[in-house]
Amino acid sequence: MARVSVPSGIEIEYEEFGTRDNPTVLLVSGFTSQLLGWDEGSCRELASRGRHVVRFDNRDVGLSTHLDGQLVDVKAVRGAAFFGGDPVEPPYTLSDMAADGLGLVDALGCEVVDVVGMSMGGMIVQTMAIDHPDRIRSVVSVMSTTGARDVGHPTPEALERLLTLPPANRDEYIEASLGAKIWSSKRYFDPQRARKKAAASFDRMFYPEGSTRQYAAIIASGDRTEALRSVKVPMLVIHGMDDTLIHPSGGEATASVVPGAKLLMLDDMGHDIPEPLWPAIAGAIVDFGDAV
Repeated sequence: MARVSVPSGIEIEYEEFGTRDNPTVLLVSGFTSQLLGWDEGSCRELASRGRHVVRFDNRDVGLSTHLDGQLVDVKAVRGAAFFGGDPVEPPYTLSDMAADGLGLVDALGCEVVDVVGMSMGGMIVQTMAIDHPDRIRSVVSVMSTTGARDVGHPTPEALERLLTLPPANRDEYIEASLGAKIWSSKRYFDPQRARKKAAASFDRMFYPEGSTRQYAAIIASGDRTEALRSVKVPMLVIHGMDDTLIHPSGGEATASVVPGAKLLMLDDMGHDIPEPLWPAIAGAIVDFGDAV
């Protein structure tokens, strides 16, 4: 792993797989998820198909820059975004996070870039296509949504689980990870694997403070529907039929508004990317990138 500074001053921790001679796939993680959210095995699956793969920590998570002490009133941000309240400036938005990812690409000297984002990462790569269409070759939005309030809604149980702060005790943190079964692939959920990933995440960096600022960035960035209608970058949308955290309607809505977008709905996939689906998803990403 390595670390670079991007123009915003944020330090980004990243890891590469494959060689830079191949087309680059930038993998963008979801809400509060470290680069470990993209399993090493899935990264190697992509690299084995002739790709230079880069996974990284978004700001405020993992080993990238933490904006310690920058407070945000999420209720006020929600009020401004949803109910026309007084404007509230969050510490950053999804546009800032999109610029971080592209700043990393620049620092690595990569030219041909396909961007792939899961969940909040999907929102970020959609934002890249809106804000920086000349910088990327293709976009793959995985288990994400447009930001519109009438699509992609979570079940109450999934939302409660998402917004519950994790325990600070290591053993409790690991056991709490089993709560992700609420939104995981019904067929492939593996408690032992969930515990192992939670342990690795906790040991690498436990930093729950960043979750509030990331959540505020999602809310403040609003509905991308109209902006997505003008996107010219080729986009593939992948969504799981088992997803209870971002309902499949979020993926369907994204594909319906982006001109020419392709939609791949997968059975036995929830709000995760289980190992049995790595070949299918890697194949879809590579085939789509090669076709544009």
